[in-house]
Amino acid sequence: MTELPDAPPLTGITVVSVEQAVAAPFATRQLADLGARVIKVERPGGGDFARRYDATVHGESSYFVWLNRSKESVTLDLKSERGRHVLEQLLADADVFVQNLAPGAADRMGLGPEALAARFPSLIPCAISGYGTSGPWADRKAYDLLVQCQTGLVSLTGNEHGTARAGVSVADIAAGMYAYSGILTALFRRATTGVARAVEVSLFEALAEWVSQPAYYTRYGGSQPPRIGTQHATIAPYGTYTAADGKDVLFSIQNEREWSALCEGFLRRPELVADPRFATGSARVTHRQELNAVVSARFTESDSAEVMRQLDEAGIANAGVNDIEEFLAHPVLSARDRWRDVPIPGGATVRALRPPADLAGTAPRMDAVPSAGEHTGAVLAALGYGRDEIDAMRADHVI
Repeated sequence: MTELPDAPPLTGITVVSVEQAVAAPFATRQLADLGARVIKVERPGGGDFARRYDATVHGESSYFVWLNRSKESVTLDLKSERGRHVLEQLLADADVFVQNLAPGAADRMGLGPEALAARFPSLIPCAISGYGTSGPWADRKAYDLLVQCQTGLVSLTGNEHGTARAGVSVADIAAGMYAYSGILTALFRRATTGVARAVEVSLFEALAEWVSQPAYYTRYGGSQPPRIGTQHATIAPYGTYTAADGKDVLFSIQNEREWSALCEGFLRRPELVADPRFATGSARVTHRQELNAVVSARFTESDSAEVMRQLDEAGIANAGVNDIEEFLAHPVLSARDRWRDVPIPGGATVRALRPPADLAGTAPRMDAVPSAGEHTGAVLAALGYGRDEIDAMRADHVI
């Protein structure tokens, strides 16, 4: 007899989110993946502006499709009295409230943590901001690349010719991840103590945590790590080299055992193991240019497949440098059954990756991406609104 999968672990948890862009939707999508009911509140007349970032996925935004599956979309004008009343009704039955409104907007609408605690003592509020809700930059707007700049990440990314942004929205993703884990922690605390605590995450402080290693290096080393492209700033050899067929291959040496294996099994230069220029990790970084010349010369002797085969034989971690098309066709994703079909507005489907954390015996929830306001009528009806009331609110652009 086939064993049925367990119910998702957050089944029965309701999340209301006044969200837009990336950070908050990323946090709530992960809660939805675990089975939470996520009611996404959007603006009437267009919804979350991330819906219009691009139109590459069958006419939908790649950002929005990534971030918003398995949610219910409700449109509400929160500047109107009736819209705010509906939100209050939703919050009365919710477990979690997430918002990444503009600086100060939540407090002006009575949606700050203290005001919410007074009205809904069991509700867990989560605020996602740019630079925190207090302090000298509390009133500043913040977007991903601005925060990459402010934390110094952009100064670390690139090469000797100039800086570069990270290729994904790393500040938003960091904040979304900490909001997600913070909400889970608050739900656990409420379950064990009965006390609901607020969660606050800023993009700046989330990414600040992620740049802590170069921050330590700079504070105590006297200068920040250099920009050296795909090379590692503090480990050598660790980076990409071009094989005889023109394809780049990256490999990494993490310790002296691997260094010996590289010299003897791949470079065929056993005398380099004890060469004082390369005998320690710090020496190899100091003499990086000389070391790179040795490695690059060896790479020109073999094509990329042969280079990777020989590195494998030597026990050296390595990988070809894939583009996104090659990533999409990666054998690990297909062999491990990571792809699922998810419906999107308009009737098409997209291939989406399963969440990376597998919980034994439980299947992730991967339902449709909603159109703007798709669930407004049903949600209002469940709150007790009649058809005439709903039609009147729609005519008045409240929903």
